[in-house]
Amino acid sequence: MKQDAAEIRAQYEQQGYLSAIPILSPEELQQSRDAFAELERKHGEDYTAYSLHNIHKDNDWVMALAKHPRLLEVVTAVLGPDVILLDSRFICKYPVGKPESNGSSDKMEGLPFVAWHQDMTYWGFDGGPVLSVWLALDDSLEDNGALQVIPGSHQSGLLPHHQSKRAGNMLSVNQEIPEELVQSEKALLCPLQAGQMSVHDGLLVHASDPNTSNRRRCGYVIRYVPTCAYPIQDPERPRSFPDTVLVSGFDKYNHFSSKL
Repeated sequence: MKQDAAEIRAQYEQQGYLSAIPILSPEELQQSRDAFAELERKHGEDYTAYSLHNIHKDNDWVMALAKHPRLLEVVTAVLGPDVILLDSRFICKYPVGKPESNGSSDKMEGLPFVAWHQDMTYWGFDGGPVLSVWLALDDSLEDNGALQVIPGSHQSGLLPHHQSKRAGNMLSVNQEIPEELVQSEKALLCPLQAGQMSVHDGLLVHASDPNTSNRRRCGYVIRYVPTCAYPIQDPERPRSFPDTVLVSGFDKYNHFSSKL
């Protein structure tokens, strides 16, 4: 890394995200893309778009991505040396044809997108931060729906979320932050080349637009927490974390149900 751990952490804490960090070598990237292509052939695109959830324990190549030394160098710079993989998922936006009328809102209606949200609204734990990784298997650019962030928005705490009225929201419970609470004029695009990653805080407000290109946009999303974090109970939305993995350091707390 060109930056030392203190610089990485300071920049992350100030803006809530880091982007365009090189992780995979060309050989590693090709091997990962080939392995993912096998999953596409086996399951079909409708499934691989969002349903490859927590497959890191059953696929050595996926676990290798989650434990990649360059990736963990950044994660531990932010979270400290003792880190748990909380959850992971592949997310793909497949091309659906370019909308007419220069991408007008009526033609964009129903295309898969991710509404403005904060990850922490979905995670039932406390005692520490969550760090989310997007590791790009494909180029992630403006025309195929790259990540957008509101820098510094993680410092405002958890915002209200309500049901999205717009069709196509890929978030599992169809939530979004009300439009009037999103400082969209401050939004920045986070383009990635395949093999690069971005990381963001669980309270950072972020989103992504539909894929209007003729190219797939696929990434591996990984959530990490420090070992001091612990699950909390929510009767309205029960959660469990059966696939956690200790990926760095030691766990003196044993707050989660399984470790490697």
